[in-house]
Amino acid sequence: MGLTDIRQRVARAAQDAGRDTADIRLIAVSKVQPLERVEAVLEQGHRVFGENKVQEAQGKWPDFKARFDGIDLHLIGPLQTNKARAAVELFDAIHSLDRPKLANTLARLAQERGVCPDLFIQVNTGEEPQKAGVLPDAADAFVAECRALDLPVRGLMCIPPVDETPSLHFALLAKIAARNGLDGLSMGMSADFEEAIALGATHIRVGSAIFGERASG
Repeated sequence: MGLTDIRQRVARAAQDAGRDTADIRLIAVSKVQPLERVEAVLEQGHRVFGENKVQEAQGKWPDFKARFDGIDLHLIGPLQTNKARAAVELFDAIHSLDRPKLANTLARLAQERGVCPDLFIQVNTGEEPQKAGVLPDAADAFVAECRALDLPVRGLMCIPPVDETPSLHFALLAKIAARNGLDGLSMGMSADFEEAIALGATHIRVGSAIFGERASG
């Protein structure tokens, strides 16, 4: 495993699906990875990374951004409203927009700053009570609500339940996105990204398969 292997698998999956590899962004999920592992991936020329927590990213990425050009940083974990300002200042994309209060806060910050990260609405496709995200039957209304706030909604994101076939959830997310005129699909992780690519993923989130198993914490 490693970056080269994952890139080859992405290219193969894209080819099998009749898609262009350039349309698929490989997000290297660097949460709780030692800095030297992240730096090694940066040294290999990779520039798209994902973090779960604003605070952890704040301690890691300003230094890397000062040393490496072209870093594209994605927040893929839940975002507390009180961390929204820090998030919009650090991240290029946020994949976890999931409630009106957060949408309103991001809209206010966007007005204030004149810019806003790309946004993905998280859909709780498995309707799991412990998981963040809007429910599938509420997704259309929430997309409309975010657009009314002039937010740059680029697509949808999901994390399928661990005990269910991921492709069913990827297909559902793609269907919701299509009927809302959204072409961004943030779906697929280390274990199932090939299936996600087959069903139209534009952003896949791969961590341990690139970096090795995460440190605990």
